[in-house]
Amino acid sequence: MTRPNGRRGNRGLRAPGPPPLDEIDKAIIRALQVDGRMSYAKLGPEVGLSQAAVRQRVQRLTDSGVVQVVAVTDPLSVGFTVQAMIGVAADGDLRALGATLGAIDEIDYVVIASGRFDLLLEVVCEDSDQLLELVNDTIRATPGVRSAEVFTYLDLVKQTYSWGTR
Repeated sequence: MTRPNGRRGNRGLRAPGPPPLDEIDKAIIRALQVDGRMSYAKLGPEVGLSQAAVRQRVQRLTDSGVVQVVAVTDPLSVGFTVQAMIGVAADGDLRALGATLGAIDEIDYVVIASGRFDLLLEVVCEDSDQLLELVNDTIRATPGVRSAEVFTYLDLVKQTYSWGTR
């Protein structure tokens, strides 16, 4: 099964993909994790490249799926008052079920996991009524879902995308 970034398989067993990252690629990624809107004019000198060269590098990193440049919002400030993690125990093909559940708008994160749950879903909802409808009428009604346990977020203490590179 092909993942959204075009690669197959899981993290540990990737099909051949983009070439390994060099130190300049890694420096670009680190800089963009701090400021995803940094101009090429500022980014180039920071990583030791011209504006044109850094533009080409960023484009290659984006085209290959290594980097995504997106606006990350605070759900509360845009009208979503309920966030939750849902642990799903499943029967059957986890990849197919993950893809089915991943197509649901309120679900923004799907992980095939080991342990007590087969899938972990992160959801963002406008209110508890929408969460109830999502869990009861959609997730639990999906073929292959044996059970779903909801962990409602009381507070989001930390969320970061700046883990760097190796």
